[in-house]
Amino acid sequence: MRVLYVDMQYDYGIKSRGKNAIGLDGFMQSFEDLGHEVVPFYYDEYLEDTATLQEKLKAYADEVKPDLLFFCLFQDQFAIETLAHLKSKYTTVNWFGDDQWRFERFTKKYAPYFTYCVTTDKFAMDKYKQIGQPNVIYSQWAAINEHRRDSETPAYEYEVSFVGGVTPERRWFVEELQRRGINISAFGYGWENGPLSSDEMNALFGKTKINLNLSNSTSYDIRFLLTRHNKKLKTWLGKFIRSPRVQFQLSFLLTNSKKLFKYFQKSKSVSQIKARNFEIPFFGGFQLTEYVPSLEEYFAIGEEVVCFNSIDDAELLIRYYLAHDDEREAIRKAGNIKAVNSHGYINRIEAVLKEIKQ
Repeated sequence: MRVLYVDMQYDYGIKSRGKNAIGLDGFMQSFEDLGHEVVPFYYDEYLEDTATLQEKLKAYADEVKPDLLFFCLFQDQFAIETLAHLKSKYTTVNWFGDDQWRFERFTKKYAPYFTYCVTTDKFAMDKYKQIGQPNVIYSQWAAINEHRRDSETPAYEYEVSFVGGVTPERRWFVEELQRRGINISAFGYGWENGPLSSDEMNALFGKTKINLNLSNSTSYDIRFLLTRHNKKLKTWLGKFIRSPRVQFQLSFLLTNSKKLFKYFQKSKSVSQIKARNFEIPFFGGFQLTEYVPSLEEYFAIGEEVVCFNSIDDAELLIRYYLAHDDEREAIRKAGNIKAVNSHGYINRIEAVLKEIKQ
């Protein structure tokens, strides 16, 4: 099968950030490893020239004559008319990876104009059918099979680490753990340690006793909100209020910041499974992750992965598993076996193609 792969070549289309690893090493390489011919169409250079992009893609598709066009839409670079035109001539599919928070304002607009849609949100399946798109496939993010994986776990160099770009919520979480005496190191864009290459990140997972996985969605932990929006109240509430329910209710009475009101209006308020949930165990790391809906479909919680629901849970679990090596190592090994056997991108693409053929 000939696949025309439509995506960006670089991370967020920015050359200085390096290649789009998930796209090139994950999706595209998986098609090739499954024996398909892949012809890439990168649209980075057209991000600011979308009018030219439409004609370029249509002409290139007619030249390649693919059996399948596989898209990873970024924003509004492709016109509905272009997608409808391509769908009328070819089998097209798009990977919608953020339906947990982008369905209503993004996916809903484009989904009807693909032959098939792939979603990583099982709770969005019915939404597709309601907008007239019956061909929806449920899949998930994964780990990149092609990336280097050590055969043996190296000696541990870190007690706790986190890899991911800085957000206000993540910075508060990491710094609060540090304040509580947890020895945690953070890596990624915006952190003092800076970003890591893919190989460096993969190696870090195996060198860390506990790999913390934090969501990048909005946090409603009242301690974070008060730290971010009204620092004067933090100490007072911390001394006199212990009940989370009371803290939450009083925050509305005592905080009159317009920024706080806007904060509750943020759209990215739902946590979701991301590639990191699979990368950490795939490359040999023990994963302590914020619980996200449907995670139990992919790992046995407590046996292959450990979850927390609050910063207090995270602190408790970190201290426990740092003190109980045997339990931690058993979970780490079980998670690694599951990820390697079931959660690479080649597994995802193979399953998607099987559904399309059916």
